[in-house]
Amino acid sequence: MGDSKRHRILMVSDFFYPNFGGVENHIYLLSQCLLKLGHKVVVMTHAYGNRSGVRYMTGGLKVYYVPWKPFLLQNTLPTFYGTLPIIRTILIREQISLVHGHQAFSTLCHEALMHARTMGYKVVFTDHSLYGFADVGSIHMNKVLQFTLADVSQAICVSHTSKENTVLRSGLPPEKVYVIPNAVDTAMFKPAAERPSGNEITIVVISRLVYRKGADLLVEVIPEVCRMYPNVRFIVGGDGPKRVRLEEMREKHSLQDRVEMLGAVPHAQVRSVLISGHIFLNSSLTEAFCIAILEAASCGLLTVSTRVGGVPEVLPDDMIVLAEPDPTDMVQAIKKAISILPMIDPQDMHNRMKKLYDWHDVAKRTEIVYDRALKCSNQSLLERLSRYLACGAWAGKLFCLVMIIDFLLWRLLQLWKPAEDIEVVPDIVLSLDEDRGMSQDFQAFNEDHSLR
Repeated sequence: MGDSKRHRILMVSDFFYPNFGGVENHIYLLSQCLLKLGHKVVVMTHAYGNRSGVRYMTGGLKVYYVPWKPFLLQNTLPTFYGTLPIIRTILIREQISLVHGHQAFSTLCHEALMHARTMGYKVVFTDHSLYGFADVGSIHMNKVLQFTLADVSQAICVSHTSKENTVLRSGLPPEKVYVIPNAVDTAMFKPAAERPSGNEITIVVISRLVYRKGADLLVEVIPEVCRMYPNVRFIVGGDGPKRVRLEEMREKHSLQDRVEMLGAVPHAQVRSVLISGHIFLNSSLTEAFCIAILEAASCGLLTVSTRVGGVPEVLPDDMIVLAEPDPTDMVQAIKKAISILPMIDPQDMHNRMKKLYDWHDVAKRTEIVYDRALKCSNQSLLERLSRYLACGAWAGKLFCLVMIIDFLLWRLLQLWKPAEDIEVVPDIVLSLDEDRGMSQDFQAFNEDHSLR
């Protein structure tokens, strides 16, 4: 570990396994690499179905599935103070030194960071998304983010575009925000031994079929590409409310034999879908980074993507064809990609990805952010409240009231149940034969500790 001290980190987000997505993968893979660097990492998320309590995953990664049920898009119901006792217990039991929250629209993340700062812990926040400034939802979300980041120790964004967006939305000083991109597990995402042969060209789409991911664009782009190129077929993996529109499009244009709808694809099977294709298509309308592009490139696919958010930063120009989020421009981009496809060497692309993106590098850069966060000076309650007052004439006063109540509740908890009465659990490291492996079935075994 060099000169860096050993950290005891609590990762917090509403988004974690068994749910699948970019944030979930990021937290899991970052945690695994931090464990290998010698740090202690514990994950806290809400219960998923009957998965509640404490579980272990690969490498001894400990996960608290707290008994809070999601109410909207895997987010827990905002309680402000309801999570304070359980978060305090976990922080003391695991002897945590730093709390790392993920995703701007994770309720559990915001509450955990708020309580951690009240208790004097250093906190780091990673923003994985981009938001606008005009619609009602974004306005409210930006105010919540401003509240959380008013007292954050350090922040991380996954792209330079994401950093600019976060700084503008939250008013956070740019010097407190670091850019650390996502990465890809190149050992898992490897090209096929032989490239799909024949004259047929397969374009792969793997995405949640929602408006934000550009599913409506696909409805217009796919029929036009199929009309222009009789030898092109599409494989669409993913599920969501827009799946019905894609199926209607397939029926309307009689493309059942050229557009294959796979539905939701488990992450362990994503590679097998990717290596059956030649081109990866990303039609997102907003994207801070997009891990799916990295996975496709690592499998040797040429990428066609909308030019939105941080996507232009992800790959070198010769590995991606960018288009405006417009059906006509996307069709032209696919046409260009098909013309340069013979010049693409999947193995060469994979080797370049191994040099460009590595989770161990991401972990080491994150480790530096942790070191700097712990060096931040401790501040009194009055000094912290002054930060919240600066958030707005009315919002600032409301934020101060929320934090004062949180501080008083914490003091009451200290009197009712002193820290000395909370059992500190020993660190447990699993041997390899006990470790069932994330990529096998993600079913970790129970630990005989209850959340008390």
